[in-house]
Amino acid sequence: VQLVESGGGLVQPGGSLRLSCAASGFTFSDYAMSWYRQAPGKEHEGVSCISHNDDSTWYEDSVKGRFTISRDSAKQTVYLQMNNVKPEDSGIYYCAQCGVGDDYDGWGQGTRVTVLA
Repeated sequence: VQLVESGGGLVQPGGSLRLSCAASGFTFSDYAMSWYRQAPGKEHEGVSCISHNDDSTWYEDSVKGRFTISRDSAKQTVYLQMNNVKPEDSGIYYCAQCGVGDDYDGWGQGTRVTVLA
């Protein structure tokens, strides 16, 4: 399994970012995929999940209405569109299959999002 996240950066509150995660090493279309956020000193927290066939999504309450998850199975890529970002959205964002625990051993390098306070 290889997961390569990109698209993070510095952004002002109210701004937008689009994160991408390129996946390989497994049958991407068979798996629901998630974005996770890790704040300093904290565990990975699920932010959003999209079903394997793109017919359902889940969002953590604090990002509902602001973030949109999507996937392109042909490109084996999952995206997270982040709009109206807030300082509390800051952290390192990772993608992985939905439902993995903090002890998952396949984490990629993540992409850092910093929303300026």
